[in-house]
Amino acid sequence: MRTPEVNKNESMPIYEQVAAEIRRAIADGEAKPGERLPPAIDLAEVLGVNKNTVIRALHILRDEGLLDFTRGRGVRVVGTPQKSAVIARVNELLEFARTQGYRANEVVAIIEAQGMR
Repeated sequence: MRTPEVNKNESMPIYEQVAAEIRRAIADGEAKPGERLPPAIDLAEVLGVNKNTVIRALHILRDEGLLDFTRGRGVRVVGTPQKSAVIARVNELLEFARTQGYRANEVVAIIEAQGMR
C-alpha cells in the first residue's frame, strides 16, 4: 500500500484524509481483504501526525465494514468498497428511522416483510 498523503492546510480534517486514502487503497486493490495494515503508530510516524488521528481514521473504516481489529493480529482489511457503501446506506436508514420513532429491530422487521413480497 502506498503511503497515504495528508495536507495539513486542507479544510478536510486530517483523520478524514487518512481514512479516504486507506479507502482508496482498498478500492484500487492495493490493500486486499485479509491483508494487515501497518500499525497505527507506524502510519502516524510516516505521515507526521498523531497516532490518535490515525486510530480515529481506522475506527471510521471499521464502522464502515472495511477493517477488523483483532488483538494480536492487528488491523485487517475485511470488506470491499461495495460492502462499505451498503453499510453506509443501512446506517443512514437506521438514523432516519430513529428520527421517525422506529427501533432497529422494527426496521429489520419491515425489511424482512418487504423481502417476502
